[in-house]
Amino acid sequence: MSGDDVGTGDGSDAGGADTDASTAPPEWEAVFWDIGGVILDLESVQGAHAAFVEGLVDQHGLELSVEEAVDVWRTAVGDYFRERDGTEFRSAREGYAKGVEALVGEELPRETWEPDFEETVNASIEPIPGAPETIEALAERDLHVGVISDVDDEAGKEMLERFGVREQFDSITTSEEVGRTKPDPVIFETALEKAGVAPERSLMIGDRYDHDVRGADEVGMHGVAFGAEDGPAVSYRIESPEEVLEIVDGT
Repeated sequence: MSGDDVGTGDGSDAGGADTDASTAPPEWEAVFWDIGGVILDLESVQGAHAAFVEGLVDQHGLELSVEEAVDVWRTAVGDYFRERDGTEFRSAREGYAKGVEALVGEELPRETWEPDFEETVNASIEPIPGAPETIEALAERDLHVGVISDVDDEAGKEMLERFGVREQFDSITTSEEVGRTKPDPVIFETALEKAGVAPERSLMIGDRYDHDVRGADEVGMHGVAFGAEDGPAVSYRIESPEEVLEIVDGT
């Protein structure tokens, strides 16, 4: 984490992890993580979905190339999410059902495709390198370690379990639980209430500026951009999960 990579929260450079003592909290109380793109490698998810779609093409004798089928799938799933009202929660699993229906031309019973979907995803998804180890290291510190994610509740917890870090988290807050997605303040406020911590002493690690970083900033938290776009809400920018430890430890 170079000096040019760390922001002060007003869009300017802070000169390394040592932010101005007059603006930085003297002690952090909580670190919250997004899942997708921060703990979960999204490329591995895309690969899993492509493998599942390829299986559907074979099983149903579809006259589509795998690339064409994946495009149909992604369009249907994307349309499902784009139709939601603002930050209204919509289940990803329902979106996947829409993708299956668009591909095969009819609604299929869940039991005919969900087991294959789950098996393919579980066999393919991978964590972001360094994320599990960093989560474990944070759990050893006197901090609340939490999740704030737009995933379906059960699916998110299963991912964390698969990566061996679920027990390291003190709280898990999902958009399914609260009925709203980021950047709605209710999801951040719910997580803060569970943790019993002050927002100004809390870090939120996210890969999307508007949803994760700015959403956190608007409730008084400090946004940590991991692949997210730049902007005035970025308090810190990291290139690897391990650099969160430098922020927490003030090194």
